[in-house]
Amino acid sequence: MPETQSAFHANAQCGEGRGSDSARPTFFTRVFALVSRIPRGRVTTYGAIARALGAPRAARSVGWALSLAPGEDALPCHRVVDRNGFLSGGWHWGHPDVMAGLLSDEGVPFLDTYRVDLAACLWLPDDEDPEPFSQ
Repeated sequence: MPETQSAFHANAQCGEGRGSDSARPTFFTRVFALVSRIPRGRVTTYGAIARALGAPRAARSVGWALSLAPGEDALPCHRVVDRNGFLSGGWHWGHPDVMAGLLSDEGVPFLDTYRVDLAACLWLPDDEDPEPFSQ
């Protein structure tokens, strides 16, 4: 089985997609809702979001969702980094310096130029009530 899943497969695993209840939020909508809750000055990872949404192998789908986020100015997408703390989505803003600047302005500590100190600022959505995201 491949290491990651496409958004289609993440949606299918979560019981979404064609023929599903249209009142149920899509995988992408659930990603946006979770990302909107990341506290200022904290970061989380693509994988932590995927796990919290019940699709632990869909970290790349989380990244894909964030690249298509509507009204991205309203979502703190800059607070999502890879599992090692690197600003892997930094080019979305034109250059990783922009993402680093946004995080620095919030007081997020860095180990290197484009790598945050996860030990000091990691926020895990799993630590909160998972009810809004359960299947």
